[in-house]
Amino acid sequence: MNFDEFDRKMRVFETASDQCVLPEIYMVARLDGRSFTRLTREVARFDAPFDERFRDLMTETARSLMTCGFRVRYAYTQSDEISLLLDRDEALFGRKLRKLNSTLAGEASAQFSIRLGRPACFDCRISQLPNPELVIDYFRWRNEDAARNALNAWCYWTLRRSGRDPQTATRETLGMPVAEKNELLFGFGINFKDVPAWQKRGTGLY
Repeated sequence: MNFDEFDRKMRVFETASDQCVLPEIYMVARLDGRSFTRLTREVARFDAPFDERFRDLMTETARSLMTCGFRVRYAYTQSDEISLLLDRDEALFGRKLRKLNSTLAGEASAQFSIRLGRPACFDCRISQLPNPELVIDYFRWRNEDAARNALNAWCYWTLRRSGRDPQTATRETLGMPVAEKNELLFGFGINFKDVPAWQKRGTGLY
């Protein structure tokens, strides 16, 4: 069997499950850090609940993804995630999901690792959105997730610093309404409204 015959025989196993995003569908890629809780707390020892050094690493990684060969119209980062709105007509890799996911995850992992100076890994998934309204809702969703996570993080770490152990701090805030969480912080002299916007709402780039 010559090479061409081998290639035809084996290539089908590699491409049989290929899925492509249909034309004129908006694509938003979301990248999430793998095991970043351990990375930020134990390995790199960033400050909690927020650290400007980590924010800058995520922002610069997002910026690098906008110039790595994809037509990215908007990037948004909060916590350990990055969302990228690709141009609606982006046709790189024939819009194959496996190529988009693997390449973007690889780029993010490499760029973040270089800046951090130690290995880090991201995964990637693509949301396929049929209209601009759903694109807007996607970023509203991530924005609200950022605000919820910020409030929870401030409550948890404020309690930890006051002497609570991890289990107690988690239990005290579990199921607590938003208003009560704000009151909890206020009792420690923290007005959540004064927390920097990047902590509450993330960072956008275009």
